[in-house]
Amino acid sequence: MRKQVEIYTDGSCLNNPGPGGWGAILCWNGVEKELSGGDANTTNNRMELTAAIMALRALKQPCDVIMTSDSKYLCDGMSKGWAASWKRKGWKRADNSPAQNPELWDELLNLCSLHSVKFVWVKGHAGHPYNERCDEMAQARAREYQA
Repeated sequence: MRKQVEIYTDGSCLNNPGPGGWGAILCWNGVEKELSGGDANTTNNRMELTAAIMALRALKQPCDVIMTSDSKYLCDGMSKGWAASWKRKGWKRADNSPAQNPELWDELLNLCSLHSVKFVWVKGHAGHPYNERCDEMAQARAREYQA
């Protein structure tokens, strides 16, 4: 039987694009692990994807995952199959314009193929304790890169 893991993620960017950060919390069997990082020049969407990627990279074996995020970009891109479709079309969107962040989407798709991942969207800044904590971590890391 695979481990059941809950993951909460958030990304943040100051002056999008600009300094950014991401935060993730992994919860399993009563244990919580916090991860965070950032980049000096990035976008909010890149940080949202990076949070999910880094959280899934932290898993040491295939797991059943519930990934909760306030990013429609992340949740819809995966749960509605947009990222998989963009990949099949050579990283082109439905209107034939280029998909943004293809290298991150590709890594996320690959990681999700190792696990069973359900994406759940929550409204941001609405009092969800894990989402609020991820936001705090992401913003703190973004501020580390602020000039």
